[in-house]
Amino acid sequence: MTRRLLHRFALWALLALPMAAQAANEAKTLNVLFIGNSFTGRHNLCSVVKAMAEAGQPGLKFNATDIIYGGRTLKDHWRLGTQNFVKRSTLTEAEEKATIATLEKTLAENPKDNYAKIAIARHRELLPKIEANRKPWDIIVLQSYRDDIEGDPAPYAEYAPKFAELAKAQGARVILYVTTPTTQNEKPLTTAPDPAPVLAKERTIAALAKKIDASVAPMALVALRCQTQRPDLTLRFVNDAHLNQTMAYLTACTLYSAIFNQSPVGLPIDSVTDIRSQEKPVPDKTKDRDGSPITRKFSEKDRADLQRIAWEGWQEFQKLP
Repeated sequence: MTRRLLHRFALWALLALPMAAQAANEAKTLNVLFIGNSFTGRHNLCSVVKAMAEAGQPGLKFNATDIIYGGRTLKDHWRLGTQNFVKRSTLTEAEEKATIATLEKTLAENPKDNYAKIAIARHRELLPKIEANRKPWDIIVLQSYRDDIEGDPAPYAEYAPKFAELAKAQGARVILYVTTPTTQNEKPLTTAPDPAPVLAKERTIAALAKKIDASVAPMALVALRCQTQRPDLTLRFVNDAHLNQTMAYLTACTLYSAIFNQSPVGLPIDSVTDIRSQEKPVPDKTKDRDGSPITRKFSEKDRADLQRIAWEGWQEFQKLP
């Protein structure tokens, strides 16, 4: 090989190094969109998942964004134009203006529609930033609520595919975060719950996930496993119908499993803080709705058990027919 060729190869190698480094950095960034209601908003759930992701995947930058409408379902999100945020890499100014106009008409017809009012403000904020927000999502998390199996067809089964189609067009993976508000226990259990309705629900979700090629955070199954193995733990507040810090931790661990197809066992994250504090008998921002510390720090045993239970529940879901 001539000296000139050697020089050329060396030059190509030097030029390739920055590009390789840039590609490596890009490969270690995940842009994740969480769509849901207070079951995502409480405890800043996406921030807990971010902390776990960056702790468990050294060098990863986990960019988490959430779009929350309290008490709303995916059907409501569609009405409020959340699909525009899903397709942000291809969204046009005309589409965004049309969405705003539709929502303004809705609000004019029903001035008490506070969700439309909030959505209009959100879309008006997005409008001048369309070109600056072209980067596509890597993962989109679609939270269910009470819409996942009720109805024929169930609204979740109708709207999750709509969002998934847009997500896939952007090259994003879809994760179905399936909540279980009616089976979370506010008191320690003395007998194990009936697994039949939980398994029936999860088989329905498994069929939906297969249809749209999505991963799942199957919280009904994970909660059931926790209630069976650790009946002393509670999964919701007594004075508030939402998931408590323990259930939030389980959920974050399960989402970690779904995102990375890896066990959360061994992650160092050991606490969860609620975003709603005690209001009665007197306001106290250091306490949660049940009067316990608003930040729950888990013992080494509880942390290990919750991580293991989340992973085992996620693995069990993969085996459902």
